[in-house]
Amino acid sequence: MELYITIGVIAIGIFLFVKDYFSIDTTSILIMALFIVTGVLTPGEGFSGFNHPATITLGCMFVISAAVFKSGIINGLRAGMIRIARIHYIFALLVFCVVSATFSAFVNDSAVVAILIPIAISVCRETKIAPSRLLIPISFAALFGGATTLIGTSTNILISSIAAESGHEHFGMFEFALPALCLLLIGFAYLFFVGPFLLPKRADKLDDTLSYIENYIAEVVLLDEGKDVGKTINKSSLVRDFNSNIISINRNGIRLPIFNGETILEAGDNLKININPNNLNELHSKDGYHILGEKKSKEEGDEGETKEKKKEKINPNHLFEAVIPVDSILSGNSLHQIHFRRLYNCSVIAVRHRNKVIQENISRLVLKEGDMLIIHGTKEQMHELVRNNVVILLDEHEENKVNYKKAIPALIIAFLVVAAAALDITSILMSSMIGSLLIVTTTILKPQEAYEAIEWKVIFMLAGVLSMGTALEKTGGAEIASEFIYNNLGHYDPRITLSLLFLITFLSTNVLSSKATAALMAPIVISLAAAMKVSEKPFLVAVMFACSLTFMTPVNAPTNTMVYSPGNYKYNDYLKVGTPLNFLIWIAASFIIPLFFPF
Repeated sequence: MELYITIGVIAIGIFLFVKDYFSIDTTSILIMALFIVTGVLTPGEGFSGFNHPATITLGCMFVISAAVFKSGIINGLRAGMIRIARIHYIFALLVFCVVSATFSAFVNDSAVVAILIPIAISVCRETKIAPSRLLIPISFAALFGGATTLIGTSTNILISSIAAESGHEHFGMFEFALPALCLLLIGFAYLFFVGPFLLPKRADKLDDTLSYIENYIAEVVLLDEGKDVGKTINKSSLVRDFNSNIISINRNGIRLPIFNGETILEAGDNLKININPNNLNELHSKDGYHILGEKKSKEEGDEGETKEKKKEKINPNHLFEAVIPVDSILSGNSLHQIHFRRLYNCSVIAVRHRNKVIQENISRLVLKEGDMLIIHGTKEQMHELVRNNVVILLDEHEENKVNYKKAIPALIIAFLVVAAAALDITSILMSSMIGSLLIVTTTILKPQEAYEAIEWKVIFMLAGVLSMGTALEKTGGAEIASEFIYNNLGHYDPRITLSLLFLITFLSTNVLSSKATAALMAPIVISLAAAMKVSEKPFLVAVMFACSLTFMTPVNAPTNTMVYSPGNYKYNDYLKVGTPLNFLIWIAASFIIPLFFPF
């Protein structure tokens, strides 16, 4: 009976993963809860994912990665990268792919891509290269780099931990680096020689969007006889009839620091609004409003400015382009739900949501990772958003200097963590735990910064999906699945079985999350290897690579999602570029993995 319940819960989980009703971490925890409630797993077994070696190791590596990035190491390479990238498109492709892959082998690939996106956008605008020609390769390169080491992706850590818990030898730090590097070279050859013909040459619409919005910011003064006086913002004619977005309110020469839809408007209020040009023209003819004029040109003088206006010039408001990164508070929420304006004292006036620019009813729109925002605020407010991992700024041109007092110790600690695990002095769990503690105790990161560095969504997702593997093993589901595969594929040469497993895994990863697929497939292939009386390592490496190297959709990897809007991509672009690459890697891996991991 427990086996049928397990299959049913997993089926529900797969359905929820595919339909995307909830966020991935919520679905993962829901699966874990169902296993506990139905009695398939005890509470101790269900919650064991939170103290699983893979979960703890990953949390520690997030802290170490954050210390490396906070020191400004990659930003220190910025000038050199831009200088090389300006030479030619191929040089830009080469330098960004190499840097992306190299750093992703040792630190969080999402963080690497987050830093490279603004630099790439800057290069594209200077050299007139379409961002769509550069951002997908950066994402794909990060995925290739992450597959080369044990700590490169959470999937590698997860599968190695599952193998160790099953009584098998865990993987070394660089044990599968050579076959991964072979696949990386094949992938790079594809990106350099085939990619340019498949990547879209789509114009950068971010500047067009920004220009359009800037042109229709107007200042409106509410007159005494205006019908909006005494009404809340949500019930005002400005919002309801003219679909304007109120960006700021100046009252009696003082800018209101906090306001929301329930704020009552008063006579004399000076409102800065974002409004459609047609509605703006109509507003000119309405009584009760005095239009001070659309966005002032740079040639206009300062005559007649109030003291408040002159004060604002010291810390002026600007429009900023930004992208929602992985693990942002905005992902899965609307601006209204998190009280964005009240929390951060700035306004979102447009959203590019899955390739569509939206300027109306923005506050109720459920945002997702990869959405591009146009934000009205000061530089200080934007830097606060970046520090809190709320957004990634795309138009940030200030070059952060390397803090050598933190950079050198952070690099030394990261190197020692990798070396200790690589030389088998201790496990990656122990070395990463000691490394993260050193990061905090040496004040490279403050304790609060260390907590904030951990991507809790990934931690909860990992803890949840681990319950699927535990339930499969406990109820005998893994053995039954492996027996089914053995009966249908076991009579083939092990290389053919490995190839078919790789195909099944990477196709599943494009539907489910990579962690969920890994948690399901790892116990199955371990049982399959035992039934075939061959080594389990080639099968586990195949699952690792198949889960990590997925390129066919913008949602199967966080880095693919992050470049979606900045690159102005469409869903089909990933299918067009990623599908041939995925099948090429599948064929290559089928031959390369057995060379390094004999059966």
